[in-house]
Amino acid sequence: MLWTLLLALVLLLVLQAQLCICLQELRSSKASPSSATPPQTPGAAVSRRLPGAIIIGVRKGGTRALLEMLNLHPDVEVAKAEIHYFNLDENFRKGLDWYRAQMPLTLPGQVTVEKTPGYFTAPLAPARMWLTNPAVKLLLIVRDPAHRLVSDYTQVLHNRIQQKKPYQPLDELLLHRGHVNPSYKALQRSLYHHHLARWLELFPREQIHVVDGEALIQDPFPELQKAEKFLELAPQITRENFYFNTTKGFYCLLTAGHDKCLDESKGRPHAPLSNKAFHTLCKYLRGPNQIFFNMIGQTFDWC
Repeated sequence: MLWTLLLALVLLLVLQAQLCICLQELRSSKASPSSATPPQTPGAAVSRRLPGAIIIGVRKGGTRALLEMLNLHPDVEVAKAEIHYFNLDENFRKGLDWYRAQMPLTLPGQVTVEKTPGYFTAPLAPARMWLTNPAVKLLLIVRDPAHRLVSDYTQVLHNRIQQKKPYQPLDELLLHRGHVNPSYKALQRSLYHHHLARWLELFPREQIHVVDGEALIQDPFPELQKAEKFLELAPQITRENFYFNTTKGFYCLLTAGHDKCLDESKGRPHAPLSNKAFHTLCKYLRGPNQIFFNMIGQTFDWC
């Protein structure tokens, strides 16, 4: 009888410890200054769930800023790192249980969001994602594709300099005998219509929300209101969650008396590109941009 009571006591202590660990991990996932601690519902099942929404791109379009801003909402939990599940074969082969394990702990009613900008241009990503969850909501944040290309090159340049590797000037990569080089990878990533076509073959247009990356930089709040509505979230994010940091030159986040700015790589000065090359690039992109505008039913003031 005594041994039975002791065994029951040990099991009770183990279960209590596991519950404390789960709750502590949930609190930690919201402990960053950019988000508030979600309400705890007694008896609610805390678990790792597949994303209800995914930021699929574009690269150097503001995906990190969008993720951090969405994380202000108490009903949103975000994956802290880019998962690269649907675009990298080695990760996709690990299976759905591995993918779910990368997600944050959530309570029922909360939305899990992950972002991997490499998804947008990956040929296999749309089909893999649709087969996993055809109802997932997709967020695509875009910016002027010419400026996006320069940002793309700037990041690669910074990495190569850090690694002490040789690099070519952007003019040489972008132009060949005065004409745009169509095989340049950074340019291919800026042909938004080409990549969006693959997604629209599987996902209906109303399941893809296009975020204006330029507007998000200039005034984040209206874009976050639209995102809340798309995700069917109660409006919780306010103008008071944003303030313009004059030192950094962009908006930072404010919640629960704490502020958070994006890391130093954001807002990095662009690598040089001659005016002639930039105008040649803009002219080249006019046709692709118009096709993209027709596909999404929106027009942006680009180039």
